[in-house]
Amino acid sequence: MCGIVGIVGTAPAAPAILEALRRLEYRGYDSAGIATLVDGKINRRRSAGKLSKLANTLQDDPLPGIVGIGHTRWATHGAPTESNAHPHASERVAVVHNGIIENFRELREELTAKGHIFDSETDTEVAVHLVTDCLDEGLDPAHAAIEAAKRLTGAYAIAMIFRGEEQLLIGVRHGSPLAVGYGPNEGYLGSDAIALAPFTNRVSYLEDGDVAVVRGPDIQIFDNEGRPANREIRITSASAGLVDKGGYRHFMAKEIHEQPEVVGHTLSHYVDPETRTVDLRDPAVLDVLARASRLTISACGTAFYAGLVGKYWFEQLARLPVEADVASELRYREPVYPSDGVALFISQSGETADTLAALRDAKHQGQKTIAIVNVPESTIAREADMVLPTFAGPEIGVASTKAFTCQLSVLVCLAIAAGRARDSLSPAAENAHVTSLLETPRHIVDALKQEPSIEALGLEVAKARDVLYLGRGVNFPISLEGALKLKEISYIHAEGYAAGEMKHGPIALIDENMPVVVIAPCDPLFEKTISNMQEVMARGGKVILVSDCRGIQQAGERVWKSIEVPQADWLAAPLLHAIPMQLLAYHTAVAKGTDVDQPRNLAKSVTVE
Repeated sequence: MCGIVGIVGTAPAAPAILEALRRLEYRGYDSAGIATLVDGKINRRRSAGKLSKLANTLQDDPLPGIVGIGHTRWATHGAPTESNAHPHASERVAVVHNGIIENFRELREELTAKGHIFDSETDTEVAVHLVTDCLDEGLDPAHAAIEAAKRLTGAYAIAMIFRGEEQLLIGVRHGSPLAVGYGPNEGYLGSDAIALAPFTNRVSYLEDGDVAVVRGPDIQIFDNEGRPANREIRITSASAGLVDKGGYRHFMAKEIHEQPEVVGHTLSHYVDPETRTVDLRDPAVLDVLARASRLTISACGTAFYAGLVGKYWFEQLARLPVEADVASELRYREPVYPSDGVALFISQSGETADTLAALRDAKHQGQKTIAIVNVPESTIAREADMVLPTFAGPEIGVASTKAFTCQLSVLVCLAIAAGRARDSLSPAAENAHVTSLLETPRHIVDALKQEPSIEALGLEVAKARDVLYLGRGVNFPISLEGALKLKEISYIHAEGYAAGEMKHGPIALIDENMPVVVIAPCDPLFEKTISNMQEVMARGGKVILVSDCRGIQQAGERVWKSIEVPQADWLAAPLLHAIPMQLLAYHTAVAKGTDVDQPRNLAKSVTVE
């Protein structure tokens, strides 16, 4: 969510900022704006809606100036209107902000009492007036920014430009990520390396409390006590080119079809095809898992459902007790961590605010932390003790697809390695599981061949008001993920349930108008799942059976529709059954005409709690 770009340069800043903001559209947003200095004065252009509207505004009313800031906003405080769009400004300072300022009400009351007039409903505007207040008291811009930031409570990344300061850009960070870019003649601020990739591959990441003073290529960073801070300059691998759809109608469709390749890349990083063994490339990970008395898994949304699948794998393969909790709840229930515990955190972006906060809490309580992330330069990757990367590549669609299956790929390799390290998995069993995993990319290709029939099914599901998803064992989290995919992009109400729990309440919803997706591969739980399916059919429910050829032959005679998935080892089954869940959600959403890649109210990288 919310993207920041700032430039102190030698050429007009607004066109470059606009192009950089386009690279951040995937994060999700509902308004946008740019501010520059024109003859020393702050000028702004803002619009509600997509960047195309802002581009039209700039075409009609260009914005000169070589220093500027831009922003894509995902609404938190106040509706997505032009008046609430960033940048917010007074005569003396303009501000863009990611995150949430938690004490904005108190600050707003205090500043209003001092005569400040607010023009928006946002929490961000208090930062404008705090900095202005400090400037009015005679502080220079850098110290005004520092003093104002000390008054803010919450998570924020802020970039500022100042009246009369043609070569100055200041950034402050607490909680939300903010990166500094180094060019030969220019300096930059951005939400992440992707935002800065068109300009430079030399990037530093601010730490909490840091202030960056950017005067073109002359950049100084100070820590939270005002001391000079030397933050490592990294050479980032983020691509400078805009990611295109590759001929597909939507990014989501492209990313679904990239899964054979990216799952293959991820597995090849962790699996030795010659020895049929797992090699994590970091002995420290195996050491802590071998000695751990408990593993805590935490994440948000789709990544949490990947973690739930991992829970089954770790307990069954490694005999390692696992607790799994959504990151937004974990630390608030004050968990009791064992002294030899390990905590595993999963995030596509590596910037998910709740997951990052849970990681920090776990570290504070003495847990060894492992991160599974898709962005190696991210905050979570930098703060975890150990990192296991996925290789999904940039994921632009808000609804995660290829990142999910890559997370599953890492988790299954980690669980197998933990089983060997804890002597609960024999070498022969490891060889057999790895052999099956190596076949997974080919099986995903076969699963994608079902798309034409799933597309036709999506036309039918699009007529439904409610859809139920059922699964057992490792396929219970896949049912949760399938339901999440459907509701987040088609806006159809959907729920995932453990199949055995259906008769404890949800069965009351079953009628002839409700599609019920039953995930039932031929595994040891097949018969029990099919019994639950029969209970649905006895009440008129429209069953969509997702199973392999043998399962469909045994149970599919009376089902409404069936989707065939390749037969595979039970470990690989969740990766394969995720594919039809994604395709069904995608084609249902297309049939309903929704914005598949940027569904309403959602953001790609959730950087607020």
